[in-house]
Amino acid sequence: MAPVKTNILTAEQEDKLRQSIDEYVGSIQAKIDALRADGTDKVLDIQANLDSLKRDRIYTKQEKESIAEGWRKELEKAKAVEAKNKAEVSKLIADAETYLKAHFNQDYFQYVAASCKEEKSFAQEKYRATVAELNQEHQKALSKLTDAHEIKDEKYVHKNRLFDAKMQLTKDLQEVKDRRHAAYEHKFHLIDLLRMSKFTVGETLAQKVENYRYTFNTRNFLLKNGLYIAILVIFIALCFITPAVKGVQLLTVNNVLNILQMASPRMFLALGVAGLIMLAGTDLSIGRMMGMGMTASTIIMHKGINTGSVFGHTFDFTGIPVVGRVVLALVVCIVLCTIFTTIAGFFTAKFKMHPFIATMANMLVIFGLVTYGTKGVSFGAIETTIPSMIIPKIGKFPTIILWAVAAVVIVWFIWNKTTFGKNLYAVGGNPEAASVSGISVFAVTVGAFILAGILYGFGSWLECIRMVGSGSAAYGQGWEMDAIAAAVVGGVSFTGGIGKISGVVVGVCIFTALTYSLTTLGIDTNLQFVFSGIIILVAVTLDCLKYVQKK
Repeated sequence: MAPVKTNILTAEQEDKLRQSIDEYVGSIQAKIDALRADGTDKVLDIQANLDSLKRDRIYTKQEKESIAEGWRKELEKAKAVEAKNKAEVSKLIADAETYLKAHFNQDYFQYVAASCKEEKSFAQEKYRATVAELNQEHQKALSKLTDAHEIKDEKYVHKNRLFDAKMQLTKDLQEVKDRRHAAYEHKFHLIDLLRMSKFTVGETLAQKVENYRYTFNTRNFLLKNGLYIAILVIFIALCFITPAVKGVQLLTVNNVLNILQMASPRMFLALGVAGLIMLAGTDLSIGRMMGMGMTASTIIMHKGINTGSVFGHTFDFTGIPVVGRVVLALVVCIVLCTIFTTIAGFFTAKFKMHPFIATMANMLVIFGLVTYGTKGVSFGAIETTIPSMIIPKIGKFPTIILWAVAAVVIVWFIWNKTTFGKNLYAVGGNPEAASVSGISVFAVTVGAFILAGILYGFGSWLECIRMVGSGSAAYGQGWEMDAIAAAVVGGVSFTGGIGKISGVVVGVCIFTALTYSLTTLGIDTNLQFVFSGIIILVAVTLDCLKYVQKK
């Protein structure tokens, strides 16, 4: 038997509850509109006309000035009217808001919310009753059938009926949700008209919370944040396990600073490769570029004659002042890395070569050249005064973190506030459409690789200073996986055109924290690769699921 409706409001009843509120606030709004007609409204119209006139190419400069002069006189009059009516308008707005505060929830919204709650329960009860009825009918139908084909057909029909009932429930629940949301937002609609879209911080926050509740979907939430939640759970578990096993507290200020310090050079690498993943690409040469940059930096910033040679030549840069050597090392790192990324970018953009192939070729060439040129020798440490000069500690705070913060800010600005950044998203999302729109896919692709090269150069230079040298061709092995994994875990999609800088930052911090925690716990380095591999697999799987759902 189907449930019976009790206190559920009809649309007419809901409108009747709201009528007095709309009439009262509406009467005040009419007075405000009348006061704004020759004041605020006219000011906005004239300002819009002036802005439009500046972009207008029909009129000459003199004609524009003549027209603008007339509008400016009208603008002054309108501003005078606006100023004259400002106090009265503010008083009327305050009156309307006081009324809304006293009556909106008490006389209207609480009844709608209660009605929606009951309607939701009614829909669920109706669904359960329908399912029970369908199951009963299904069993009766099956009891009368003996033919296997007919039984199969009946089961198929029953399955479809259950699906239809489920869809009806989903539809009913969504209607209830829409109804409650519309009722809640009506208050802000009235305030929007009163204040001309000027909300307080509290009102803005309340709307954001409501919109989040309204659009919240459990499946989407888990797809977006499930991996973060899992890693957080693992990290919390490690915070309890490590003290018990090793007698060492994991979550301390010192450890957090150490993690951020380790993450800083890696941030440059992750930001660089994130731009390439945005183009549905990747970069397998990061680790080898790290080794090349470390080697070059160590050679230049070493005090005295180097312990090894490069292509048979031994270098000594001691004659150059320390600051000069530091700058030279940075320039060399950036130039070397940018040369190779530009080559990969050219082949990718010009010949539509997959970045996997282009960067793999780079990886082999770089490793071969550096290993052959240096005979695989690990060069000595850099001058000990350099780290305290470039990345000094202020108390316990390592300033290397500030370099990473600066990189994050700069790359965020490039991605979000420049034409290149907007084109990067466009090309990554749909290169054909971007090309038709007049965007140079070639320039954007090569530009992304150049930006990556600059960031790799900075990262290798910074890592050299952090580690006080010890550069070799083998240094940085596996770092490309860490960088790619951090970007992917941070939400940069391999499908292209999707990603945020904030996600990359989170991804780098997650991976560095996990590595640090596992090392502190004494987990073998090789086993740590297993953890990284699983995380990458899960991250890409979730990304694929999101993409499939989107499509």
